[in-house]
Amino acid sequence: MTTVVRVDALRKSYGSRHAVRGVGFTVEQGEIFGILGPNGAGKTTTVEALAGLRHADGGTVSVLGIDPQRDPAAIKEVLGVQLQEARLPDRITVSEALRLYASFYPAPADTDELITGLGLAEHRDTRFAKLSGGLRQRLSIALALVGNPRVAILDELTTGLDPQARRAVWDVVERVRAGGVTIILVTHFMDEAERLCDRLVIIDKGKVVAEGAPAELIRGAEGERVFRMRLPVPFDQVRDRLQDLADVDTLTTVADEVEVRGGAHALPAVVLSLAEAAVVPDGIRTLSRSLEDVFVEVTGHSPEPVEVSA
Repeated sequence: MTTVVRVDALRKSYGSRHAVRGVGFTVEQGEIFGILGPNGAGKTTTVEALAGLRHADGGTVSVLGIDPQRDPAAIKEVLGVQLQEARLPDRITVSEALRLYASFYPAPADTDELITGLGLAEHRDTRFAKLSGGLRQRLSIALALVGNPRVAILDELTTGLDPQARRAVWDVVERVRAGGVTIILVTHFMDEAERLCDRLVIIDKGKVVAEGAPAELIRGAEGERVFRMRLPVPFDQVRDRLQDLADVDTLTTVADEVEVRGGAHALPAVVLSLAEAAVVPDGIRTLSRSLEDVFVEVTGHSPEPVEVSA
């Protein structure tokens, strides 16, 4: 595959705060590449440097052979950007906004095709202030694509949307990629990254702490087993017995269940130990490892909850 984006040892500080500390990754042509991490991890600073909107303190960045730090004007011809909190004048309509942005480029996309392709045809004359959150995000994507970019950065594009609107925007992103655009998707939502991304990096405290395809990262600790069980006796009655098992790493209570994390033989070891104590679980269910599990392991904290706009 052809590498279209290359970031190497990128650094950016704001006074004594190190926002980005040696971030590096590559993006291949035609990928949806995710940049995942908690709020404040350095994701937005990284892509702003990538887009030539933020001056880096060190490292190198290249997009289709262009250095956006040295030539931010040239990067605008090949890179489209949908920023996290972009706003438009309340009274501007969808079609007016697209025509305005199209005027900035020498060979823009067909605005009517963008409006139709992104499901905005019924709202072409709707003013920005009257658009729902999902429609605003569709418009943001359209504005990022109106210059016919070969690479598009989409930054936190579903924050604040309800589940139905989020999934509709995901469908749009997949159609954009199918049209030949390489996408860099910035998000802190696990389900979004797992659904859309071919590969991703997880950034925490300004550093890359994990990299790979979602499925590869999920399989990374395939020797670990996680299961939950309901017991007919108080957990305290068997806690010490189970904690002493070599295959058991952690024991936690979740509602009326006991969650066990351990090695490949944790499940039979626990069942055998309980049988020796004449305890038969009322129910046992195994849990599949997820990208959220990976995130917690490499960052040390849970992802932010999905916030939904009213």
